Amino acid sequence: MTKPSITLIGGGLVGALLGTLLARRGYRVDLFEKRTDPRRAGFAGGRSINLALAERGLHALRQADLADEVLEHAVMMRGRMVHPREGASGLQRYGVDDSEVIWSVARGGLNVLLLDAAEAAGVQLHFGQSLASADFDARRIRVIDDHGIHREVEAGVLIGADGAGSALRAAMDAHTPLGLRVEALGHGYKELEIPPAQGDGRARFALEPNALHIWPRGGYMCIALPNTEGSFTVTLFLPAKGAHPSFASLPDAAHAAAFFREDFPDLLPLIPNFAEDYDSHPVGTLSTLYLDRWHLDGRALLIGDAAHAIVPFHGQGMNCGFEDTVALADLLAESGRDTADAFAEFQRIRQPDADAIAQMALENYVEMRDSVADPHYLAKRELGAALAERIPSHYMARYRLVTFTHLPYAYALERGRAQDALLRRLLGESCDAKTVDLAAAEALFKSALPPLAHG
Repeated sequence: MTKPSITLIGGGLVGALLGTLLARRGYRVDLFEKRTDPRRAGFAGGRSINLALAERGLHALRQADLADEVLEHAVMMRGRMVHPREGASGLQRYGVDDSEVIWSVARGGLNVLLLDAAEAAGVQLHFGQSLASADFDARRIRVIDDHGIHREVEAGVLIGADGAGSALRAAMDAHTPLGLRVEALGHGYKELEIPPAQGDGRARFALEPNALHIWPRGGYMCIALPNTEGSFTVTLFLPAKGAHPSFASLPDAAHAAAFFREDFPDLLPLIPNFAEDYDSHPVGTLSTLYLDRWHLDGRALLIGDAAHAIVPFHGQGMNCGFEDTVALADLLAESGRDTADAFAEFQRIRQPDADAIAQMALENYVEMRDSVADPHYLAKRELGAALAERIPSHYMARYRLVTFTHLPYAYALERGRAQDALLRRLLGESCDAKTVDLAAAEALFKSALPPLAHG
């Protein structure tokens, strides 16, 4: 059975990795990217600088033999380093030991590496080519270059990996409504930078490098992720509008610096270019995207953020998109499966998981900005850690299910809710995990829940 040619729209992380996986399976792949080639022009900003790479994403990179190379340019993060307004900071580990960590990776460098891999696999890369329109019946697309020149191109099976603002999605929705809805979070973000500290004549990290730093403040927060050269990318998350503090109440660096001196007094001195960063960097928006339909029969499909963009608070957007690429490549490679069947099966398998991680990402924002400093949350966490050691067959924290296993996101969401209900039942109003009888807790979990799935 002759493989159809593939026309990929979008050469970001998901598009480049998908192109590699499909080309390696013998597909002819043409990839159209609206940006100029970042390997020659430099990586343009606009998206978050740092990303958290976890097991699901690593698994996908292993399929392309790229995981080891990516990790050479990543910084290990063992857990959350929580910085309260008053008091000493403390590390909350993500996993049980250093076998369960996540990795801070720079988006630009990772994209360049993935584009090199796609080209080496045989993908034809077309840069500076924006999708203007698509004729799904004639199987043709119209692209426009940086000089405004239009041209028509014969298209293969269309796959849109062109992100939350997907041009292919807009074209598909105009052809057949996809049931699109966007739920804005109402909060935005702005990125700042902690440069490397100088000591002994050489650059070093100004904070503990092997952690994701959080300054939780209830309805808002700052986070900082390490970069390999010793800097940290800081992201301020605030309500977009409304009463102070919000981005509306902090229109410029002078207002923002006064706010930082009050709310983030230990962080501000680490950002020497605060005024320049604050005034020159835009406020990013945060939304969740849902679609009823991800494909037009076998002619076009959306993948990654183009189909299911989520807020960034679980660090799973890229990992989920990478997981998409493996699922889709495997389905297309199955002998005898035409693209309509493969696309329908892809949506059937992946949509419940996309919905689940969207929900968990929203919940994680509340956890990061508020719960990490809450005594009852900390007691649940301590009790959970004791149970994970005592009955690993029946308890694993939801974060670990999401971050360190390949179990479906939907399973992690459902199991996490059931486990949390039991932890709350055991603790009651107590904020002291040591008041719980662990033998009784073990009996409750084993009677109420089946053993954990494997994956």
